[in-house]
Amino acid sequence: MTEGTPTPIRLGTRASRLAVAQSQDVADRLAAVSGRPVELVTVTSEGDTNRASLASLGGTGVFASALREALVAGEVDVLVHSLKDLPTAPYPGLTIAAVPKRADARDVLVARNAATIDTLPEHAKVGTGSPRRAAQLRAKRPDIDVVDIRGNIDTRLGRVQDDLDAVVLAAAGLGRIDRLGEATELLDLGFWPSAPGQGALAIETRADETDRNLLAALRKIDHAPTRLTVAAEREVLAKLEAGCSAPIGATAIVDAEMLLVSATVYRPDGTEYRTASHAAVLDGSPQDRLDEALEVGGRVATELLENGAGALAELADTVAEDTTDGPYTAGPGLATPAE
Repeated sequence: MTEGTPTPIRLGTRASRLAVAQSQDVADRLAAVSGRPVELVTVTSEGDTNRASLASLGGTGVFASALREALVAGEVDVLVHSLKDLPTAPYPGLTIAAVPKRADARDVLVARNAATIDTLPEHAKVGTGSPRRAAQLRAKRPDIDVVDIRGNIDTRLGRVQDDLDAVVLAAAGLGRIDRLGEATELLDLGFWPSAPGQGALAIETRADETDRNLLAALRKIDHAPTRLTVAAEREVLAKLEAGCSAPIGATAIVDAEMLLVSATVYRPDGTEYRTASHAAVLDGSPQDRLDEALEVGGRVATELLENGAGALAELADTVAEDTTDGPYTAGPGLATPAE
């Protein structure tokens, strides 16, 4: 390296088109605020090579484990994850150093003949790899044949012209690869709450990272309202001891210093569901506000279990106990806002 040239920041990413697109976006922003080049380093995960269903692979963390191993080993300096795919349990030695502003959290339908959920033909074949989306589809249209699918976005979209009538995907993912225009219906979060953290990215670093330039750059791209909302949503998931493959939808919003959190747990066949909602006024320091967000998420989880949600989705019967030093946890790093 030429003397005086800034040391590149190595950003670990999966090799899929979507992963590279969202990682490149973060890389561009990091380069702009740090004044250093950012290099993408691709890492292959089991989720990229195994075509089995996500549920059979364990769901939670199937795309993150290989990336995290590379970060712990010092092969990369930062990681970019889709937050909805990241386990809520802390990973030893790592922390979420930044959560950029969230993209659209909604799901979308992409269907033949510009169809919507209501206008799909009877017994239409609709593809999804998400138990939550499958339950929601069955709740809305019991006649629909839900088909479990895997593969990248391009592969899933291609099946709409092949053996499926429609697929359900995340709006954020389609937007990041410039294919959102193919959506035939945007699904309202009221009836179709999406996965906790959907639409948001998590930038992960080593907890003992000493690169001050990198840490300062990450603080600049952290978005406090997004961190609050995804922390609350993920707290619901953590307290229910559920993974990202569980049939759970959650939505949190910040409106005029009021945090509103709602979550729904579904029976997999869509015949029953339980919903709980709570709110709180956000006040005080960044840590105070984050603690409040986590507390609200915990209250939502408690009410869901009290109303029988555990039996619907085979969740834990009681709210998970916290094993951290603080009063709440929402996954690695999310309980500590950027300074």
